[in-house]
Amino acid sequence: MANIIIAGGGIGGLAAALGIAGHGHRVTVLERRNDFTELGAGIQLGPNAFHALDLLGVGAQVRSRAVYIDELRFMDGTTGERVASMPLTGEYRARFGNPYAVVQRSDVYEPLLEGCRAHPLIRLRGTSPVVSYENGGRGPDRVSAVLASGERITGDALIGADGIRSAVRRRLVRDGEPRVSGHTIYRSVIPMELVPEELRWNTVTLWAGPKWHFVHYPIGGGAFLNLAATRDDAAREAVVGKPAARAHVLDEFPELGDTARRLLELGRDWKAWVLCDRDPVDVWTDGRVALLGDAAHPMLQYAAQGACQALEDAVVIADALDCAAEDFVQRLEKYGAERRERTARTQLVAREMGRQLYHPAGEEARARNAMLSGLTAGEMYDKVAWLHGEKLR
Repeated sequence: MANIIIAGGGIGGLAAALGIAGHGHRVTVLERRNDFTELGAGIQLGPNAFHALDLLGVGAQVRSRAVYIDELRFMDGTTGERVASMPLTGEYRARFGNPYAVVQRSDVYEPLLEGCRAHPLIRLRGTSPVVSYENGGRGPDRVSAVLASGERITGDALIGADGIRSAVRRRLVRDGEPRVSGHTIYRSVIPMELVPEELRWNTVTLWAGPKWHFVHYPIGGGAFLNLAATRDDAAREAVVGKPAARAHVLDEFPELGDTARRLLELGRDWKAWVLCDRDPVDVWTDGRVALLGDAAHPMLQYAAQGACQALEDAVVIADALDCAAEDFVQRLEKYGAERRERTARTQLVAREMGRQLYHPAGEEARARNAMLSGLTAGEMYDKVAWLHGEKLR
């Protein structure tokens, strides 16, 4: 039985803890905040996420909280034209073996947290921000997480699951601050009772326009509508959860068609983020230290795969560490090699989706509409098969 340290108590960190403890190792999760909570609104879960959640033992709990939508719908945001839709029911579920759903982030986080709290091999420690690490702490086969207080927590391996501004990554990769995308996203969650009945669609709907797009879908068992409107505004500085005036948000999307405009106008208590990501990197490990989730491969939201890929990471790293501690270095290198190509492709695809699919104008937008409208459901499934159809075991 080895002792594993995980920096970061988000979705990826807790998922890794649950998976690793399931293989018989002790795990200490170090979270910078006092409480183990998950911020944020809605996220999308593809079949690959449910496959990972099942392997971690919390698939049923997440399923009970999820909203199973009927289709992904792509609309021309200026004309209101329905361009294309990908059905997500019978044939889709049969092909990929799991549903596609939307949830609040807490609907994934809380089952993972409950599982960790109930597991005798997992210790959750708040107010413990990791600022660096030291290989060889208290022996050549050990590693120490260095806390902001100066305290050192020593174990047989350290997993950096501490997000896009990961201190573990800063020490391991040394690639500076995240890349600012130049896109600002405005988010709001409103009670579904405020939405006119004719607009209560059981879909993830995306309205695409020139240098902007607008997405909405139900969450909270259908009790709320998640709104997310993104503007390519060349923002240069990272912003996290800054309150935004309703009038400002509406002014940012003047070209929005009538139906989409009605939905945008329902938003209240808007908050703004400037989206950031990083370039893919080849090196995820340093001896007994490895990166996971946003610390390893932060990506833009446009492929709806950030949480999904972190959950996949958790399963793969847990399986890799199903061994004696003396084999950890080799096994962690194997984990990085197994995950690098897939996550790098997802990062780059997410960037390209913003540029090629969501934000074109004029002739480029018309060409996009023609391409998408010409695809059959089967052809759409073929295009996402590499992403949604991943089976980890």
